[in-house]
Amino acid sequence: MLRRDDPRAPVPAFLRRRSALPMWADLAWRVGLIFALVSAVLIVHWIERDGLQDNLDGQISFIDVLYFTTVTVTTVGYGDIVPVTDSTRLFETFFVTPIRIFVWLIFLGTAYHFVFRNVWHRWRMSRIQKSLTGHIVVAGYGTSGAEAVRELIARGMKPECIVVIDGQEESLALAEAVGCNVLKGDATRDQTLNDVRVSQARTLIVSAGRDDTSILITLTARHLAPHLPISVVVRASDNEQLARQAGATTVINPVSFAGLLLAGSWEGPHVADYIADLAATGGRVKLNERAVQPGEIGKPLSSLRPGIGVRVYRGGRPIGFWEREAQSLAAGDMIIEIIQGAGGEPGGEPDGTG
Repeated sequence: MLRRDDPRAPVPAFLRRRSALPMWADLAWRVGLIFALVSAVLIVHWIERDGLQDNLDGQISFIDVLYFTTVTVTTVGYGDIVPVTDSTRLFETFFVTPIRIFVWLIFLGTAYHFVFRNVWHRWRMSRIQKSLTGHIVVAGYGTSGAEAVRELIARGMKPECIVVIDGQEESLALAEAVGCNVLKGDATRDQTLNDVRVSQARTLIVSAGRDDTSILITLTARHLAPHLPISVVVRASDNEQLARQAGATTVINPVSFAGLLLAGSWEGPHVADYIADLAATGGRVKLNERAVQPGEIGKPLSSLRPGIGVRVYRGGRPIGFWEREAQSLAAGDMIIEIIQGAGGEPGGEPDGTG
């Protein structure tokens, strides 16, 4: 086993979270503000140059004014050029002095922002990373991964409780834009999944874009977190069983789901509409999974209220609402029910389903 101080040991990666303003824009407006302040003082000094005295040669040139401006704005001056009239001295007192203080505050703020704050930010993110628990890890931020994150946020999940792993900076930038924590890395490696504390996560969503990569990520995660719920997106039906054998809790085939919608549209104009309504965040109805309540034990699945029970999972085995076992709920059962969705609330937009 490699020690932590061994140079061959893998270096942990750090989480990132989007800043409110791009670094180049932040630096540009600071430089522009300083330039504007110095220019304003320079213009007034040039107009009032008769109120200045050069103790070296007695002449005030533009170079002298430029030199005097930069020195007085950044320091208190060296005494080689001094104001001699009352108006110039008042200008130095009530205009240049506040600008000098403000410019120094900008300098200090810039140093804090680009040096000290980055150090603080890395330390804070490392602390967050070490204390991650109950979070959702999304491996792959392509079309499916981005849609999953959007749905999670729409369902009430806080973006800061989501960690996105991807190898592309463009994808990570999109994830940062919605407020997620991001980590650039290869999710098939133990070190990467350990960096996001996958063993402490609530669930792992895998959408790597390639079935073989998604299955390898699933194998790696299952090795590190034997009891972690893992949802995997695969695009070839032949790989669905492989994904389950790799340890996936849920396997989703978007092509098959699209086929279900198409088949439903053939059977009736409202079947596909209802299936889509069940899957949508803002639908009038939605599916809900929960454990059986103590007061429901012994009762039939059809007695559930206010939802409509459609399936029971007992010991991992699915039981339909029409089967005899569904007539008496037991302790430890997991219930799948249809409940009212956000679109069914008063004021929700009717869509003809429900």
